[in-house]
Amino acid sequence: MSQPVFVLVRPQMGENIGAAARAMWNFGLDRMRLVAPRDGWPNQKAVAMASGAGRLLDEAGLFGDTAAAVHDRTHVFATTARARGLTKPIVTPERAMEMAAEMIAAGDKVAVLFGPERAGLENDDVARANTLINVPVNPEFASLNLGQCVLLLAYEWRRQTADAPKERVEMAGTDWASTIEVEKLAEHYEERMTDAGFFFPEHKADSMKINLRNLWSRMPLTRADVQILHGMLRQMVRWKDRRD
Repeated sequence: MSQPVFVLVRPQMGENIGAAARAMWNFGLDRMRLVAPRDGWPNQKAVAMASGAGRLLDEAGLFGDTAAAVHDRTHVFATTARARGLTKPIVTPERAMEMAAEMIAAGDKVAVLFGPERAGLENDDVARANTLINVPVNPEFASLNLGQCVLLLAYEWRRQTADAPKERVEMAGTDWASTIEVEKLAEHYEERMTDAGFFFPEHKADSMKINLRNLWSRMPLTRADVQILHGMLRQMVRWKDRRD
């Protein structure tokens, strides 16, 4: 298996199970296990809330207790919002999924435990985990909805395993302007601004021209941008000529 298993321990509401399934599938995870869901299983409210991620629910494993749900795992993470009085390493969601990716690549089988909505995991559940995950939330309001918590971990998993650029620009049918195209634009504006008497007083003209060219060089212009700026200036000149 090339991904962690997400284990929902004693989830109370079908809607939250469905929301968790949807969050998992948003980020490419499809291995869910359920431990003693309060309202029984299957649950039509979960199916309705899953909104397209119903396959996860159809294939979800159903277990009577936490020990059975993680019996075949070699490393278990447990999400918790409070201190447990247990000596265990505690990591952020980012670090947890980084570790999970490394472990799975090495052949380990990983599970992540999520507790019920009202009170979270019990100490007996947490004692079975190798590592705890603590989300750095507002300490005055630390409670996370089950679907939200699953979403956070699924997102961090995707960040560790998907080759997604941190920043990109949608070019929308154009290319970046070349240096010569920007140079010609700068010359066009400098010529027209000179005709208009913009570079005044004369002793400041050189520095004003440098500042104008520096402005163009700082702007990430596309070829479409350059064409529009040329066109705007030509139209302004034509309009002035008609007025004169």
